[in-house]
Amino acid sequence: MDAATLNQHLEKHLRVSTFPLGIKSLKPGEPLPDKVKIPSKHLGVKVAICQAISIARRYGWTMAFSGQDLSCPIAKAAFGFEERNDYYTSGGLADGMYASCKEAGAAFEDALVKYDPGEYGYVVAGPLNRVNFDPDTVLVYGNSAQVLRLLNAVLYKRGGSLKSDFSGRGDCTDIVIKGKKTGEPQVILPCYGDRIFGMAGDDEMAFTFPFDHANEVVEGLEKTHAGGVRYPVPIYLRFQADFPKSYQELEKIWAESKK
Repeated sequence: MDAATLNQHLEKHLRVSTFPLGIKSLKPGEPLPDKVKIPSKHLGVKVAICQAISIARRYGWTMAFSGQDLSCPIAKAAFGFEERNDYYTSGGLADGMYASCKEAGAAFEDALVKYDPGEYGYVVAGPLNRVNFDPDTVLVYGNSAQVLRLLNAVLYKRGGSLKSDFSGRGDCTDIVIKGKKTGEPQVILPCYGDRIFGMAGDDEMAFTFPFDHANEVVEGLEKTHAGGVRYPVPIYLRFQADFPKSYQELEKIWAESKK
Protein backbone atom coordinates (compact mmCIF):
# COMPACT_ATOMS: atom_id res chain seq x y z
CA MET A 1 0.00 0.00 0.00
CA ASP A 2 1.39 3.40 -0.90
CA ALA A 3 1.33 6.38 1.43
CA ALA A 4 -1.45 8.24 -0.41
CA THR A 5 -3.79 5.23 -0.28
CA LEU A 6 -3.07 4.75 3.41
CA ASN A 7 -3.88 8.42 3.97
CA GLN A 8 -7.28 8.00 2.31
CA HIS A 9 -8.16 5.18 4.69
CA LEU A 10 -6.98 7.11 7.75
CA GLU A 11 -8.95 10.21 6.72
CA LYS A 12 -12.07 8.12 6.09
CA HIS A 13 -12.06 6.30 9.40
CA LEU A 14 -10.51 8.89 11.74
CA ARG A 15 -11.51 12.35 10.41
CA VAL A 16 -8.52 13.96 12.10
CA SER A 17 -8.11 17.72 11.96
CA THR A 18 -4.41 17.76 10.97
CA PHE A 19 -2.55 15.83 8.28
CA PRO A 20 -1.35 12.29 9.09
CA LEU A 21 2.41 12.27 8.54
CA GLY A 22 5.06 9.98 7.17
CA ILE A 23 8.46 10.22 8.89
CA LYS A 24 11.81 8.95 7.69
CA SER A 25 15.32 9.15 9.14
CA LEU A 26 18.08 9.51 6.54
CA LYS A 27 21.64 8.28 6.90
CA PRO A 28 24.46 10.84 6.49
CA GLY A 29 24.89 11.56 2.79
CA GLU A 30 21.53 10.07 1.84
CA PRO A 31 19.78 12.50 -0.54
CA LEU A 32 16.82 14.53 0.65
CA PRO A 33 13.47 14.09 -1.11
CA ASP A 34 12.42 16.80 -3.54
CA LYS A 35 10.55 19.89 -2.39
CA VAL A 36 11.39 19.69 1.32
CA LYS A 37 11.60 22.78 3.48
CA ILE A 38 14.67 23.07 5.72
CA PRO A 39 13.98 25.40 8.67
CA SER A 40 17.30 27.27 8.75
CA LYS A 41 17.31 27.66 4.95
CA HIS A 42 13.67 28.23 4.03
CA LEU A 43 12.20 29.66 7.24
CA GLY A 44 15.23 31.56 8.48
CA VAL A 45 14.97 30.13 12.00
CA LYS A 46 16.00 27.11 14.01
CA VAL A 47 13.14 25.07 15.45
CA ALA A 48 12.34 22.33 17.92
CA ILE A 49 11.47 18.98 16.34
CA CYS A 50 7.92 19.27 17.67
CA GLN A 51 7.67 22.60 15.81
CA ALA A 52 8.79 21.02 12.52
CA ILE A 53 6.28 18.21 12.98
CA SER A 54 3.54 20.70 13.80
CA ILE A 55 4.34 22.69 10.66
CA ALA A 56 4.12 19.49 8.61
CA ARG A 57 0.81 18.38 10.08
CA ARG A 58 -0.83 21.82 10.08
CA TYR A 59 0.60 23.45 6.93
CA GLY A 60 1.01 20.32 4.82
CA TRP A 61 4.70 21.04 4.16
CA THR A 62 7.36 18.34 4.04
CA MET A 63 10.00 19.34 6.56
CA ALA A 64 13.61 18.13 6.72
CA PHE A 65 15.91 18.94 9.61
CA SER A 66 19.41 18.15 10.79
CA GLY A 67 21.23 19.27 13.91
CA GLN A 68 21.96 22.63 12.30
CA ASP A 69 18.23 23.33 12.08
CA LEU A 70 17.39 22.53 15.70
CA SER A 71 17.01 24.92 18.61
CA CYS A 72 16.17 22.26 21.23
CA PRO A 73 19.27 20.97 23.09
CA ILE A 74 17.54 17.79 24.32
CA ALA A 75 16.62 16.84 20.76
CA LYS A 76 20.15 17.54 19.48
CA ALA A 77 21.57 15.19 22.10
CA ALA A 78 18.97 12.43 21.80
CA PHE A 79 19.07 12.39 17.98
CA GLY A 80 22.86 12.14 17.96
CA PHE A 81 23.40 15.54 16.35
CA GLU A 82 25.59 16.67 19.29
CA GLU A 83 27.64 14.77 21.86
CA ARG A 84 25.97 13.52 25.02
CA ASN A 85 28.50 15.02 27.40
CA ASP A 86 28.74 14.89 31.19
CA TYR A 87 26.57 17.95 31.64
CA TYR A 88 23.79 16.32 29.63
CA THR A 89 24.00 12.94 31.36
CA SER A 90 24.33 14.49 34.85
CA GLY A 91 20.61 15.25 35.02
CA GLY A 92 21.10 18.99 35.35
CA LEU A 93 18.69 19.76 32.50
CA ALA A 94 15.69 18.42 34.39
CA ASP A 95 16.83 19.12 37.96
CA GLY A 96 14.53 21.65 39.61
CA MET A 97 12.06 21.62 36.73
CA TYR A 98 10.91 18.05 36.02
CA ALA A 99 13.04 16.35 38.64
CA SER A 100 13.61 16.65 42.38
CA CYS A 101 17.38 16.14 42.04
CA LYS A 102 20.10 15.44 39.50
CA GLU A 103 19.78 11.69 40.02
CA ALA A 104 16.12 11.81 39.00
CA GLY A 105 17.01 14.16 36.16
CA ALA A 106 19.61 11.72 34.87
CA ALA A 107 16.98 9.00 34.90
CA PHE A 108 14.79 11.19 32.70
CA GLU A 109 17.59 11.58 30.12
CA ASP A 110 18.42 7.89 30.29
CA ALA A 111 14.77 6.98 29.60
CA LEU A 112 14.74 8.75 26.23
CA VAL A 113 15.35 6.39 23.32
CA LYS A 114 18.25 7.70 21.23
CA TYR A 115 20.13 7.49 17.98
CA ASP A 116 23.86 6.94 18.11
CA PRO A 117 25.98 10.05 17.45
CA GLY A 118 26.17 10.59 13.72
CA GLU A 119 23.86 7.65 12.98
CA TYR A 120 21.45 9.81 10.98
CA GLY A 121 21.96 13.05 9.10
CA TYR A 122 18.39 14.26 8.56
CA VAL A 123 14.84 13.49 9.63
CA VAL A 124 12.05 14.17 7.14
CA ALA A 125 8.35 14.53 8.02
CA GLY A 126 5.58 15.22 5.53
CA PRO A 127 1.85 14.67 4.94
CA LEU A 128 1.07 11.13 3.80
CA ASN A 129 -1.07 12.31 0.91
CA ARG A 130 1.90 13.89 -0.86
CA VAL A 131 5.18 12.40 0.42
CA ASN A 132 7.55 11.17 -2.29
CA PHE A 133 9.36 8.67 -0.06
CA ASP A 134 8.51 5.49 1.81
CA PRO A 135 8.24 6.48 5.49
CA ASP A 136 9.68 4.54 8.40
CA THR A 137 6.83 5.61 10.64
CA VAL A 138 3.28 6.96 10.34
CA LEU A 139 2.24 9.64 12.84
CA VAL A 140 -1.35 10.67 13.57
CA TYR A 141 -2.45 13.32 16.08
CA GLY A 142 -6.05 13.16 17.22
CA ASN A 143 -8.36 13.20 20.19
CA SER A 144 -8.53 10.22 22.52
CA ALA A 145 -11.39 8.60 20.60
CA GLN A 146 -9.47 8.81 17.31
CA VAL A 147 -6.36 7.36 18.92
CA LEU A 148 -8.56 4.63 20.37
CA ARG A 149 -9.69 3.70 16.85
CA LEU A 150 -6.06 3.23 15.82
CA LEU A 151 -5.49 1.12 18.90
CA ASN A 152 -8.53 -0.97 17.97
CA ALA A 153 -7.09 -1.40 14.47
CA VAL A 154 -3.62 -2.60 15.47
CA LEU A 155 -5.07 -5.02 18.04
CA TYR A 156 -7.73 -6.45 15.68
CA LYS A 157 -5.64 -9.48 14.74
CA ARG A 158 -3.23 -9.74 17.65
CA GLY A 159 -5.67 -9.03 20.50
CA GLY A 160 -4.37 -8.32 23.98
CA SER A 161 -3.03 -4.88 24.77
CA LEU A 162 -0.50 -2.38 23.47
CA LYS A 163 2.32 -1.40 25.77
CA SER A 164 3.44 2.25 25.73
CA ASP A 165 5.51 4.16 28.29
CA PHE A 166 5.51 7.84 29.10
CA SER A 167 8.01 10.24 30.65
CA GLY A 168 6.37 13.57 29.81
CA ARG A 169 9.57 14.75 28.10
CA GLY A 170 11.01 14.47 24.62
CA ASP A 171 8.00 13.06 22.79
CA CYS A 172 9.94 13.70 19.57
CA THR A 173 12.07 10.67 20.47
CA ASP A 174 8.93 8.59 20.96
CA ILE A 175 7.55 9.79 17.62
CA VAL A 176 10.65 9.35 15.46
CA ILE A 177 13.07 6.99 17.16
CA LYS A 178 11.15 4.57 19.37
CA GLY A 179 8.84 3.20 16.71
CA LYS A 180 11.71 2.83 14.24
CA LYS A 181 13.81 0.91 16.76
CA THR A 182 11.05 -1.27 18.23
CA GLY A 183 8.96 -1.82 15.10
CA GLU A 184 5.86 -1.51 17.27
CA PRO A 185 2.88 0.89 17.29
CA GLN A 186 2.55 3.16 20.29
CA VAL A 187 0.32 5.68 22.00
CA ILE A 188 2.10 8.98 22.64
CA LEU A 189 1.23 11.61 25.22
CA PRO A 190 2.46 14.99 23.91
CA CYS A 191 5.15 16.36 26.18
CA TYR A 192 5.27 19.83 27.71
CA GLY A 193 7.57 21.13 24.97
CA ASP A 194 5.25 19.84 22.26
CA ARG A 195 2.44 21.81 23.87
CA ILE A 196 4.52 25.02 24.11
CA PHE A 197 6.50 24.95 20.85
CA GLY A 198 4.51 22.48 18.75
CA MET A 199 1.23 23.87 20.09
CA ALA A 200 -0.29 20.42 20.65
CA GLY A 201 -3.79 20.93 22.03
CA ASP A 202 -5.02 19.82 25.43
CA ASP A 203 -7.42 17.50 23.61
CA GLU A 204 -4.70 15.89 21.46
CA MET A 205 -2.79 12.65 21.72
CA ALA A 206 -0.66 10.95 19.09
CA PHE A 207 -0.24 7.47 17.68
CA THR A 208 2.54 5.98 15.59
CA PHE A 209 2.92 2.73 13.71
CA PRO A 210 5.50 1.41 11.26
CA PHE A 211 4.63 2.16 7.65
CA ASP A 212 5.08 -1.49 6.76
CA HIS A 213 2.10 -2.25 9.05
CA ALA A 214 -0.18 -0.17 6.80
CA ASN A 215 -2.17 -3.11 5.39
CA GLU A 216 -2.75 -4.54 8.86
CA VAL A 217 -3.88 -1.17 10.24
CA VAL A 218 -6.28 -0.54 7.35
CA GLU A 219 -7.75 -4.02 7.65
CA GLY A 220 -8.19 -3.46 11.39
CA LEU A 221 -9.93 -0.13 10.80
CA GLU A 222 -12.27 -1.61 8.20
CA LYS A 223 -13.15 -4.77 10.10
CA THR A 224 -13.74 -3.02 13.42
CA HIS A 225 -15.82 -0.39 11.60
CA ALA A 226 -17.93 -3.19 10.11
CA GLY A 227 -18.29 -4.58 13.63
CA GLY A 228 -19.75 -1.28 14.86
CA VAL A 229 -16.63 0.29 16.43
CA ARG A 230 -16.50 3.63 14.63
CA TYR A 231 -15.57 7.29 14.68
CA PRO A 232 -17.46 9.51 15.26
CA VAL A 233 -18.60 7.23 18.06
CA PRO A 234 -22.22 6.19 17.38
CA ILE A 235 -23.55 7.26 20.77
CA TYR A 236 -26.80 5.70 21.98
CA LEU A 237 -29.76 8.04 21.36
CA ARG A 238 -32.81 5.75 21.19
CA PHE A 239 -34.37 6.71 24.51
CA GLN A 240 -37.22 8.91 25.69
CA ALA A 241 -36.01 11.87 27.72
CA ASP A 242 -37.51 13.22 30.95
CA PHE A 243 -38.48 16.93 30.96
CA PRO A 244 -39.08 19.51 33.73
CA LYS A 245 -42.36 19.34 35.66
CA SER A 246 -43.67 22.47 33.97
CA TYR A 247 -43.19 20.82 30.59
CA GLN A 248 -44.89 17.68 31.84
CA GLU A 249 -47.82 19.80 33.03
CA LEU A 250 -48.31 21.10 29.49
CA GLU A 251 -48.38 17.51 28.22
CA LYS A 252 -51.05 16.68 30.84
CA ILE A 253 -53.18 19.64 29.73
CA TRP A 254 -53.00 18.49 26.12
CA ALA A 255 -53.84 14.94 27.12
CA GLU A 256 -56.87 16.06 29.14
CA SER A 257 -58.16 18.20 26.30
CA LYS A 258 -58.15 15.21 23.98
CA LYS A 259 -60.33 12.99 26.22
